[in-house]
Amino acid sequence: MIHKAGFVNIIGNPNVGKSTLMNALVGEKLSIITPKAQTTRHRILGIVNEDNYQVVFSDTPGIIVPAYELQSSMMDFVKSAFEDADILIYMVEVGEKELKNEAFFNRIIHSEIPIILLLNKIDKSTQDEVEEKIKYWKTKVPNADVFVISALEGFNVSSVFEKIKELLPENPAFYPKDQLTDKPERFFVNEKIREKILIHYKKEIPYSVEVETEEFIEEEHIVRIRSVIMVERETQKGIIIGHKGTAIKRVGAEARKDLEKFFEKKVFIELYVKVNKNWRSDKNQLKRFGYNQS
Repeated sequence: MIHKAGFVNIIGNPNVGKSTLMNALVGEKLSIITPKAQTTRHRILGIVNEDNYQVVFSDTPGIIVPAYELQSSMMDFVKSAFEDADILIYMVEVGEKELKNEAFFNRIIHSEIPIILLLNKIDKSTQDEVEEKIKYWKTKVPNADVFVISALEGFNVSSVFEKIKELLPENPAFYPKDQLTDKPERFFVNEKIREKILIHYKKEIPYSVEVETEEFIEEEHIVRIRSVIMVERETQKGIIIGHKGTAIKRVGAEARKDLEKFFEKKVFIELYVKVNKNWRSDKNQLKRFGYNQS
């Protein structure tokens, strides 16, 4: 029996729906999703297995022009997605014209690997707008197969998956067939806490936060977690905690509910806040948090 396997890497501008798409394709909520730009910071793999194929999907940070060291590391994840892709998914939404980084766009239109261009969020557009955009993108990226989808509603996602299976190269599996992702449990704990911070806090606060899980003990019926929320300034610490601890309690309660679904057992979670000055610009700190790939 022929076995196919390959890396299908998803790239695009911030907030076009890359994480929503990967979760829909994988069938699990691996990537956190919020309305804020730059929600995804890491490159996250989601693995779909059947007897005769393995698809390794890769969600990446939205493409930006980096302003500080953390964002440079995020763009390194995008560069690596170009380098090992067997199929590249370039995701756009109806209102946009091009990638925010011209060098990345040039790599797409000159790519020798298969490109699938997905026009997302069509549920927010008229039929005429969609048809006009299909023509625009077929001209702009002539080497791509173009699909219109709604990742949020699941519209046409199955057609995209069928095209991916058709384009996959013949390979043995890259990962064990029972593996869902390349990330450890602690990563998903950190991300779930960070998701709640992105949802509930405004302005610069969510972008100044990193989460580190110091303790993860899995027992038969319960997972015991102790995590630290790191901020850059003392004033941010007070905002994260909130009046009489109400804000951080809400983050903990909402994260716990989602993690109980994810781990399918009870979760006990303790949260602390610590000041870690200028961690976003410190290469050693970024390496510790898994950002620097070198």
